[in-house]
Amino acid sequence: MQFYPAPAKLNLFLHIIGRRADGYHLLQTIFRFIDLNDRLGFNLRSDGIIQLQTPLAGVAAEQNLCIRAAKLLRAEGSVNQGVDIYLEKHIPMGGGLGGGSSDAATTLIMLNSLWGLNWHRDRLMELGLKLGADVPVFIYGNNAFAEGVGEKLSAVDLPNAWYLVLMPPVHVSTAQIFASNELTRNTIPITIPPFSIRDGHNDLEPVVCRMYSDVAKCIDWLKKLDNTTLVAMTGSGASVFAEFETEAQAKEAYLRLPDGVNAVVAKGLTKHPLKDFYR
Repeated sequence: MQFYPAPAKLNLFLHIIGRRADGYHLLQTIFRFIDLNDRLGFNLRSDGIIQLQTPLAGVAAEQNLCIRAAKLLRAEGSVNQGVDIYLEKHIPMGGGLGGGSSDAATTLIMLNSLWGLNWHRDRLMELGLKLGADVPVFIYGNNAFAEGVGEKLSAVDLPNAWYLVLMPPVHVSTAQIFASNELTRNTIPITIPPFSIRDGHNDLEPVVCRMYSDVAKCIDWLKKLDNTTLVAMTGSGASVFAEFETEAQAKEAYLRLPDGVNAVVAKGLTKHPLKDFYR
């Protein structure tokens, strides 16, 4: 069985610029794909049943985004077939790296083809938004400047870079962070260009650092490294990262990790690995 990649993402910055009447936050961010991947395999079924053959601990099958994506596409596309889904999980859950959203996007992309729907990318993106605000960018396929709740996307060209991604041993509640009274929601909107990514920040980072000392310690450690071009938290955490121009610099920093800190060195991608698989 062939397996297909579902890459992680980093938010190079994340500005909260307002809040809608329905409670959703308005944001501006840069999404960058990295070569840390979950992998998914699909075996079609003729009986219409959709199953995840590799359950995740602590996640009910019906809540898994792969299953939800497959069932949504089947319903919207009036498909009679089913599928067995196999998920190899390498992106940590709840770390701000977009693993669940990416898994859902790869499921939509591949079943769109395997079920013979052949929908255009834009239609898949609209469907993906029903599953979560981060799903559309993985279907869009380019590193992107995102606005709205994350669904208004403009492709950006980013320089080659390598990342040391630290994964503190805490699970950050996204809902709790966005609901915090300490969260700043009035960052002035920017335009790219001329705004520089290096001038950005993550509005969620101070809130998370005050609530989770492990995240604050990891960021402080990264900021003491040499040769970094950017240090930030991704999404609502808990993962944090440092950007380097070369693989050697990132690997040298990796060798100096404090004891007990889980981390990975990852390359920044120029596009989603399935970008050319569909229209």
